[in-house]
Amino acid sequence: MTTSIVRAVCPHDCPDTCAMLVTVQDGIATAVRGDPDHPTTAGVLCTKVSRYTERTYHPERLLYPMKRIGKKGEGKFARISWREAIETITSRLKAIAAHDPEAILPYSYAGTMGLVQGESMSSRFFNKLGASLLDRTICAAAGAAGYKYTIGARIGTDVEQFQNAKLILIWGGNPIASNLHFWMRAQEAKRRGATLIAIDPYRSLTAEKCHRHIALLPGTDAALALGIMHILIAEDLLDHDYIARHTHGFDQLEARVKDWPPQRVAETCGITVEEVEQLARAYGATASRGEAVAIRVNYGLQRVRGGGMAVRNIACLPALVGAWRHAAGGIQLSASDTFPKNNAALQRPDLLSRGHAPRTINMSTIGDDLLRGASPQFGPSIDALIVYNANPVAVAPQSGKVAQGFGREDLFTVVLEHFQTDTADYADILLPATTQLEHADIHMTYGHLYMMANNAAIAPLGEAKPNTEIFRLLAAGMGFDDPCFKDSDDAIAAQAFDKRDARAIHFDWDALKQKGWQKLNVPNAPFADGGFATPSGKCEFYSECMQADGLDPLPTYIAPYESAASNPELAKQYPLAMISPPARNFLNSTFVNVLSLRNTEGEPHLDMHPADAAVRGIESGDRVRIHNARGSLVAKARVTDRARPGLVVGLSIWWKKFASDGKNANEVTSQRLTDMGHAPTFYDVLVQVEKDDTKT
Repeated sequence: MTTSIVRAVCPHDCPDTCAMLVTVQDGIATAVRGDPDHPTTAGVLCTKVSRYTERTYHPERLLYPMKRIGKKGEGKFARISWREAIETITSRLKAIAAHDPEAILPYSYAGTMGLVQGESMSSRFFNKLGASLLDRTICAAAGAAGYKYTIGARIGTDVEQFQNAKLILIWGGNPIASNLHFWMRAQEAKRRGATLIAIDPYRSLTAEKCHRHIALLPGTDAALALGIMHILIAEDLLDHDYIARHTHGFDQLEARVKDWPPQRVAETCGITVEEVEQLARAYGATASRGEAVAIRVNYGLQRVRGGGMAVRNIACLPALVGAWRHAAGGIQLSASDTFPKNNAALQRPDLLSRGHAPRTINMSTIGDDLLRGASPQFGPSIDALIVYNANPVAVAPQSGKVAQGFGREDLFTVVLEHFQTDTADYADILLPATTQLEHADIHMTYGHLYMMANNAAIAPLGEAKPNTEIFRLLAAGMGFDDPCFKDSDDAIAAQAFDKRDARAIHFDWDALKQKGWQKLNVPNAPFADGGFATPSGKCEFYSECMQADGLDPLPTYIAPYESAASNPELAKQYPLAMISPPARNFLNSTFVNVLSLRNTEGEPHLDMHPADAAVRGIESGDRVRIHNARGSLVAKARVTDRARPGLVVGLSIWWKKFASDGKNANEVTSQRLTDMGHAPTFYDVLVQVEKDDTKT
């Protein structure tokens, strides 16, 4: 028996991007474990990824190309050869492109975060084709926009420093489920005497283990941040030197936040005045003592109408109290812009036809876009859709419309997948893709500061191929002869980072493959001496860029589209706010088909506060119907005070085919977009809930 250990990387949409060690015996991967030497992974994988071999060797893996033989959505397919698959796809694409290549749309997101299998060869292919561009907004675009207006780039506190903080605000996230290795650092800080405060409408697993939990109403985080700023300024809990040297627009900010005293904030957020005051004073007083205060802000809070502004407001806080002076202080939303990624080399935008910029379609409005015909305003109808690294029928908002669009018989749909997902059921041609254990890749991260290498541990199963190889075959079938379409995966990975940049000057792909990871060359405290990536070089309380973009240049509050306060007439009909944060054992819609993980989750549930359940005659275990004008779904009620009054929580995202009614939480979400970043508003939803006595 031959045994080897292969260095790999978790590819999924999680800030941790764990370093993995894969045990291979006679060509079979038998175990996956965390690399104990990698400083952030520290030998620990989440429950999901520790079972990765179950996913790779799943009995329902797609192993051969297939064509549809039933109606769209039925999921009936017959096996074909790769040659037939490529010839069928390219002949259809050629015919459509001859009329208008913008009628072809790629649809992808973060099924893998790898720079090679994610958006390299595929981007080259679609750029050369002249297809419509995709605005990839579905997760983080609103928060990223608000953060960039304020800080200048997605750069923040190194996760390895959080353990040295004395106060940590965990704002809009549940890291036990979705950022485990940050949580390990926060727990170490707690053991050292730090205070942990969770700010979240739902008492999540994380909130339960913090010293305090502030259960504000969904969509009101921006108001809470304004209230904190009001108290910091009114009570002079400020670092005047840092403000003078490294911020822009303090006087205007001071005038703005006078309008947000604690009473107004408490009423807006649905919390007490004491909670507002205690939070602000804890933050300001800890910093005034010269101790590190840190904020881990996550993406949950930005999935509402004013989500970009909410993140912007929170991002102002560290500069007011000088938190950036400490390596363990400041804020982390994402580390993505710390990496000098070489997009030009990876994606080759120069392949676009000169003088022609294809239209851009927002992935968050795909339901409407698939149902829209050709028009002078919007351009051609979408006639071909190539889906990879994504499952839009399950995860895109207003799912009823998405499924209706995918069900068009005249829409030619190609899906690259590991499994027959909800989206794969609508494919005309279904192509088997390799998993992370079967191909090479290189990764940046958004939660730590290491460049990461993934080595193929095993040969591809069946006839599965890496995304890169599939798009090479498609390029050849289309007659694209540019040399870049012959680049190997190793050659692409070697181009991933700009070695002329001081942060990655030591980058070498061959060496990285051997070691598995290498930390960027960056300072421990990124903004201790200013140097923000904004036009002024300062933290911008007042942003001329926002003003130029038609936005309020100062922090403000933008009410949700759907809430009792902002839309009382709608709330009479649909009185409960609904959010659908990640279930602990799923990652977006990934892992839902792994039986051991799905069994742990059980079935779709809806958490309701006892007061809301009582007036509806609902008890734990009852089947309930959740509905609004956009759609409905059923779930099993769990009556619990984890959900604050007026809020229901459906942990998600389930594949529709595993739900008793074939629906999930996105039946009731809308395609309305955020204030900035053109992002979805998944948590800006009003519903009604009633007991459902329908027999299944």
